[in-house]
Amino acid sequence: MALSGGVDRGSHSMDKSITLPPDEIFRNLENAKRFAIDIGGSLTKLAYYSTVQHKVAKVRSFDHSTKVSVQETDGDPLYEISVQEEITARLHFIKFENAYIETCLDFIKDHLVNTETKVIKATGGGAHKFKDLIEKKLKLKVDKEDEMTCLIKGCNFVLKNIPHEAFVYAKHADSEFRFQHTHPDIFPYLLINIGSGVSIVKVEAEDKFERIGGSSIGGGTFWGLGALLTKTKRFDELLQLASKGQHTNVDMLVKDIYGGAYGSLGLTGDLIASSFGKSATTDKEFSKEDMAKSLLHMISNDIGQLACLYAKLHNLTRVYFGGFFIRGHPVTMHTITYSINFFTKGEVQALFLRHEGYLGAIGAFLKGAEEDNPNQYSWGENYAGSSGLMSVSPELNPVQRARSGTFPFDMLEMDRLERQLVNLPLLQDPTSYIPDTVDLTEDVLAREYWLYCFEEALDGVVKRAIASQKDQPKAVERAEKFRQKYRHKLQTLRHQPFAYGSLTVRSLLDTREHCLNEFNFPDPYSKIKQKENDMALKYYLKVVKSVEELSWEQRQFTLVKGLLAGNVFDWGAKAVSDVLESDPEFGFEQAKQQLQERPWLVDAYNQWIERLKGPPHKCALFFVDNSGIDIILGVFPFIRELLIRGTEVVLASNSGPALNDVTNSELQILTERIAAMDPVIHTALKEDRLALVQNGSSSPCLDLSRLDKVLATVVRERGTDLVIIEGMGRAIHTNYYAMLSCESLKLAVIKNSWLAERLGGKIFSVVFKYEVPSKAQG
Repeated sequence: MALSGGVDRGSHSMDKSITLPPDEIFRNLENAKRFAIDIGGSLTKLAYYSTVQHKVAKVRSFDHSTKVSVQETDGDPLYEISVQEEITARLHFIKFENAYIETCLDFIKDHLVNTETKVIKATGGGAHKFKDLIEKKLKLKVDKEDEMTCLIKGCNFVLKNIPHEAFVYAKHADSEFRFQHTHPDIFPYLLINIGSGVSIVKVEAEDKFERIGGSSIGGGTFWGLGALLTKTKRFDELLQLASKGQHTNVDMLVKDIYGGAYGSLGLTGDLIASSFGKSATTDKEFSKEDMAKSLLHMISNDIGQLACLYAKLHNLTRVYFGGFFIRGHPVTMHTITYSINFFTKGEVQALFLRHEGYLGAIGAFLKGAEEDNPNQYSWGENYAGSSGLMSVSPELNPVQRARSGTFPFDMLEMDRLERQLVNLPLLQDPTSYIPDTVDLTEDVLAREYWLYCFEEALDGVVKRAIASQKDQPKAVERAEKFRQKYRHKLQTLRHQPFAYGSLTVRSLLDTREHCLNEFNFPDPYSKIKQKENDMALKYYLKVVKSVEELSWEQRQFTLVKGLLAGNVFDWGAKAVSDVLESDPEFGFEQAKQQLQERPWLVDAYNQWIERLKGPPHKCALFFVDNSGIDIILGVFPFIRELLIRGTEVVLASNSGPALNDVTNSELQILTERIAAMDPVIHTALKEDRLALVQNGSSSPCLDLSRLDKVLATVVRERGTDLVIIEGMGRAIHTNYYAMLSCESLKLAVIKNSWLAERLGGKIFSVVFKYEVPSKAQG
């Protein structure tokens, strides 16, 4: 069966008769549990909850209790790896034009297995119109929900769970979409919902909102008057006409009346004095394009001024715009942005939402799922199953139009995370924290390089994925599907870098991890990690003993150098993985020789040593990086010294796998093994001075605004006064500029030539950044 149809979109559109595999649109329908639907004047948004069965890599310690030394375990693996099935929850949201509704309902009916579902929550103006059709096709009772309540619930949900949900639209900037990192407290805000009319809603809390105003002049006015003026009946066609029009041919400007600016009132000559003013005094025909543009300006300016007045009256600076009038159209967003900037003199920004079209469906779903309390969890966007934000400029070529948000299917998937995610309590100002160091949406050179870099690395990732499941008959086929999907994502991001919010190295890495998981490659580096952990453990006591023989100053430098050398062993860096593939003997001592000599690229080592001569820190939080030599021969000797000084240590590791980063379950086993060899570690564990906590992430990078709530509690309760962030992903690509309220160490070896040159160094340059917050310095 194929889903297809054809609707004329005007001169810049293509025929919509396309064929899409329906199982790629309505994914996982056989496990769907609950439905909601939002039907507007032209678009239908369907929401459903499903359980997703996918593979996860689990590690389990072998029993070495009868063995007394590491030598006696030679040849025995430290732990076993098993791939198990796990069930997680996923939310699916699909947007399509009402013309497809019957075809889509038929497909759902044919594939709906779960007969326990009896009700479908519905909202939107079209819910009544299609009620009988839905009930007949799906045999589900339609339960209508209040439209505004659903809208607010949906808005709260996306603002809380999608970090780069809101954006400012800047038409003439290099990057037209400027994403805002979500404020930890999303309330209060103003939502301007522009449907047929305009509703202005003040939202103060999860279930506390009030419609404080509105107007009858809204999207319906633009559509209705536009149809009378241009004889064009389709909304999108009207916007296309407006995008090509010149409003100054129809509107009377200030300079048309006064010959220039009206200086004493602060009015520039190009300002509109009277919308459609020239039509009363000029004896000529006006083009459809010019009239549509003038009408768009008139209505947008009216809505913009109204929004500004209410924002000022209620002292609100966060103003979000939504409704079918917006629909991601650049021409609409630009006119509203201009209007808001003008009336507030830049004090208030017009904010738009990536998933604005889904708010009603999300809210209706949440209303139906209240018994499961979905708000008690954190959710994350699944990049593998989401189509992302697409520009719908009429100037786009037909292929890009076919992928755009209005044409014809658009998807969003949200995965339920096992843990609730919160801010690190030690962020100096959570409201201004931005995890990523470089925004590739704005930095064109960096974007081109990293997209090329990830595409170049794709063959190696595919090879590694297959090798991790050599005994699985369909591994090669799944790996090829992964390659195709991730390459398609990279090509999409090349043309639409704003698809998933700000494009960063972190989002490219996370998208790759999501695509690997999609095709059941949960941990491609599991066997490499196992082998490297086994090998590194054999050298642990030798490294510790050699350090103990040194003087205090020599010992501190050797420990730092060991930490940096360990960080070289990163399979995510091509320069390193090539060496490790070709030279299996490359080890800890060779890595030390590769390091840049002091002075390092960023070198605050002297300040760090001076600090160590003072009193011990109360508690150090260490965000660890790689398995093997890094964690065992680099991190453990370093934190061992901190423990001896009297500092408690919290090791924060990934909750799930990413590249060769050590996971919390692996770290638990490694720490037990080290404790069996080392009385310092053994005692620290026994006395609870060494704690292992998962960070809530499955990424090679680190977002300090989305950490496991348990970790945040531990950090607060232990009075943490030192944060150590290690590795390129966590300390360079992210958090390089993060401001903390306590002392911090950010350290990494730059294992990428291009990045090293950009920072003013060479490959294997060292970053050792020790920072003290200004209040502590004072």
